[in-house]
Amino acid sequence: MDNLSALLEGFATVVQPVYLLYALFGVFIGTAVGVLPGIGPAMTIALLLPLTYSLEPTAAIIVFAGIYYGGMYGGSTTSILLNTPGESSSIVTAIEGNKMARAGRGAAALATAAIGSFVAGSIATVALTFVAPVVARWAVQLGEPDYFALMVVAFITVGALLGTSVSRGLASLSLGLFLGLVGTDTLTGQQRFTFGVPNLADGINVVIVAVGLFAVGEALYVGSRLRHGPVRVIPVEKGWRTWMKRSDWKRSWKPWLRGTLIGFPVGTIPAGGADVATFLSYATERRLAGSRRDEFGRGAIEGVAGPEAANNAAASGVLVPLLTLGLPTTATAAIIIVAFQSYGIQPGPLLLQSESALVWALVASLYIGNLMLVVLNLPLVGMWVRVLQIPRHYLYAGIILFGALGSYALNFSPIDVLLLLVIGLIGFFMRRYGYPVAPMVVGMILGPMAEDRLRRSLAISQGDLSYLVTSPFAAIAYGSIIVLVGLGIWLQHRERRVSAELEKIAEGVRDAVATQEVSR
Repeated sequence: MDNLSALLEGFATVVQPVYLLYALFGVFIGTAVGVLPGIGPAMTIALLLPLTYSLEPTAAIIVFAGIYYGGMYGGSTTSILLNTPGESSSIVTAIEGNKMARAGRGAAALATAAIGSFVAGSIATVALTFVAPVVARWAVQLGEPDYFALMVVAFITVGALLGTSVSRGLASLSLGLFLGLVGTDTLTGQQRFTFGVPNLADGINVVIVAVGLFAVGEALYVGSRLRHGPVRVIPVEKGWRTWMKRSDWKRSWKPWLRGTLIGFPVGTIPAGGADVATFLSYATERRLAGSRRDEFGRGAIEGVAGPEAANNAAASGVLVPLLTLGLPTTATAAIIIVAFQSYGIQPGPLLLQSESALVWALVASLYIGNLMLVVLNLPLVGMWVRVLQIPRHYLYAGIILFGALGSYALNFSPIDVLLLLVIGLIGFFMRRYGYPVAPMVVGMILGPMAEDRLRRSLAISQGDLSYLVTSPFAAIAYGSIIVLVGLGIWLQHRERRVSAELEKIAEGVRDAVATQEVSR
């Protein structure tokens, strides 16, 4: 009952007109930016992060919640109409949704994606409401070695599972850990890795790293791969009769629920996040399709409904370890932690006690933001189509400009802009050679925290290293690394197998089309 009363207080805060406007602004801006090709939720939040510093914490967190969900929905629009996923978790949506759009059923694909996102997001937010306080009460009982063990688990799983190569993921994590060490040692007062630059004495601002990697680096990478000429966007049919028919509803509601049941648990553990959840959902729907299995790869509506539901459910699941343990398990979660830290708020087991009003306002805004997404996006599909037609060179030049202005506004120092450019170039080359950028941000955020926990543990034990593993929870945590990594590798293998099957289906469709054209 305490959770429900706290949630009602959160609703009482959010339904105030000014906060409703902030939620609407976040949803609108998140969708508008997220609908652009190559821009996912992580890049959207990173890009807009410096622009919210003038807001109070509650308003800023509500805006970020709207941007978070809006950005994820925008990715589905891009996938369906442009066949260009804004993020890896929208790849499956592009496979089936774009085929539906080419067959004149783009409106139905967008509708099942929007309604499925609403259903999954609402159910997953209910689960978040009841699961997060339980995890927080349990986490309060953990000691210093236990928290250090949790962070080691996060390091290993995120480094090993985010990306296609374990070695590259761990290399990215190591670079982030190094950046987290730059600055002044809080224990000895000595400067570390500052190379004599006074501006680095306070460390590198995480916001600069986030914007550099996810905004500037992504803009440079996508810009380097752009093709000249106009962008071909599949038009959306007009009229309400083109939206979901009764048969579409009948075929979509079960995948919505199954996608939710798959996405939320996968999102709560560091085992690949929404990427794995969407592929598992797609594989499940294809297996259960029965006589309609041949439609997959040609525009099956179940292949849009299930993965989109899993995507949004996983987005809510990611918030459980983020809010209760302070552990980011995805790139977007890492940026959200940066947003919290920019206001002096540290997510963790005490967050529900120290910032109870803010947390429950955030949870309440998720409910309202989900509803706003459906009400806002279904009628505005035509506008998003026009947004997709913005010339790419203007778009990415604007992203770099906004990123530079936001970084300069942090301390009004040209050094920050120079750091932004250097980190952006690092992000470009990491993407160019297949190194994931998310572990780098996670390492930079959790590295100083892990160092602090390790030092406290060794101070308590007077340097006895066995103290780090003798705690029952720490021993279980280190043992779980093997389980989580093994599970994650199996899920990634499953994902690659499904991808190979999808490629075979796509090749078959292309061959069939080519044969028909030749016969004509």
